[in-house]
Amino acid sequence: MSIEPSAGFLEGREHVLPVRVYYEDTDFTGVVYHGNYVRYFERGRSDFLRIAGVRHADLLDRPDPAAFAIVRMEIDFKRVARIDDALAVRTTYDSARGPRLFISQRITRGEELVCQAVVEAACIDLQGRPRKPPPGMLDTLRPLFA
Repeated sequence: MSIEPSAGFLEGREHVLPVRVYYEDTDFTGVVYHGNYVRYFERGRSDFLRIAGVRHADLLDRPDPAAFAIVRMEIDFKRVARIDDALAVRTTYDSARGPRLFISQRITRGEELVCQAVVEAACIDLQGRPRKPPPGMLDTLRPLFA
């Protein structure tokens, strides 16, 4: 029997990824270390794509391999999260222009906003040069754009 970890779920166009705060996520005070929010956001973006049918491994396995690089991330921290908190990473892919994808993310605890991010990712080739997303990828994502 194969057990797959949860990749979250879609609520309309927004992807929701439940995340539990573990001891390893916190600093000595039991508060989530600021750098770990970046990890939560990465998981949200990756699992959004996975659920939408765009898998990173498949992008690398193409004859013209592609990957993503974050070129801009702006984070606003609103509240602290603490050990054992149940959080939700909420992600929307807003639009695409050329090789760039524009993404909005937020982390909530219940109805409370913990932090939010504006992210710009670029599709790149394996040499790190910008390239347009592979054919069909944007067609898959476009119905989910905000």
